Amino acid sequence: MAREARPGGLTRIPSSYRRMTMTAKATSGVCAKASPRASAASDRQLAELAKAIGHPARIRILRLLSAQDTCVAGAIVERLPLSQSTVSQHLKVLREAGLVSACADGPRMCYCIDPRALARLQALMAGLSATCCKEPA
Repeated sequence: MAREARPGGLTRIPSSYRRMTMTAKATSGVCAKASPRASAASDRQLAELAKAIGHPARIRILRLLSAQDTCVAGAIVERLPLSQSTVSQHLKVLREAGLVSACADGPRMCYCIDPRALARLQALMAGLSATCCKEPA
């Protein structure tokens, strides 16, 4: 394989080599092809949910909410080393993803986990793991 020398001591690997190695990695090993049942819509949905839980503070908020039936935003703030505005922003992301629902209780907001959304996330993750990475026999 020929490498081109570039300024700064960097080398450029030919694109034909990259294509060859990427194809070899994708087709070798024990992973199966993607399930035909997987759709672009479910992939998009999984990506959106994964993005929503992609921050440790949001995971912590979900854990706090799952420990209670409802939770006032102030109680969440008291348990996290984050400001009120930061917690509110994280709750907004979780609400937009449908993982958390909110209702007004006077001047405060009460939050709770939507169990259907968590079940959907679990099903999407199970579908992902069912298509790949089975242990070799």
